[in-house]
Amino acid sequence: MLLRVRVTLPDRPGALGQVARTLGVAGADIVQVVVLERLGGRAVDDFTVVWPGAARVERLMAGLAAIPGVQVDGVWRAIGAPVAGGHDAELLAQVAANPADGLATLVDAVPGLLAADWAAAAVVPADWAARSAAPRPPAADTEQAEPAVATGREPDVAYASWRAPAPLHLPEVTPLRARSLTGVDGTRYAVAPFGRAGLVLVVARMDSDGLSAASFHVTEVDRISQLVRAAAVILGDRLDLVTPREPSTL
Repeated sequence: MLLRVRVTLPDRPGALGQVARTLGVAGADIVQVVVLERLGGRAVDDFTVVWPGAARVERLMAGLAAIPGVQVDGVWRAIGAPVAGGHDAELLAQVAANPADGLATLVDAVPGLLAADWAAAAVVPADWAARSAAPRPPAADTEQAEPAVATGREPDVAYASWRAPAPLHLPEVTPLRARSLTGVDGTRYAVAPFGRAGLVLVVARMDSDGLSAASFHVTEVDRISQLVRAAAVILGDRLDLVTPREPSTL
């Protein structure tokens, strides 16, 4: 299976090689390395690896944790092959070539670009920020406390990618700005508003099979935000015509 492994490590000669050797000894075949951050003597790197399905991932995590100064930020399943540079421009070209399906094209493609599980475009009610900031009545249990807003209509899903759960319960996305967040169930989200029609893109990573996904890094949030802003310029007034889907179609 294909895994994404995110580690924070010392930004010094030999550290990256030590991590790579440890991955190889554990049985992982490295197919891609992406440097997300280099700051203050530390680096954050994403490794995409082919991992034998019968092998225990705990062996991989233990090997990495034994390296001095290395921190494992997350290990999760990657959907599809790793993507190289230029895919963002190619995606936007597809959106421009067929604007009638531009929003669906963007939503379907983003999870593969960012090793996420699913994505959705949601229509946020105009007064949602004000209502969601209001005091909420006490809940008897966690399940009752989970809805994003206390009263009134919640954001409606306009389009969701094929791996999105149904029914789809969206996280609290106000204030409407590009950011990462973690849901009450541990799902990692990145959200970015289109800047018109109350539309916001929600991208999610979910824990599964005992694996814990990493939160969206600031560089990933910036990438999503840039894609959304560019798509908004390309699609223009078409976004004002986007309507929520019926729950049965998700």
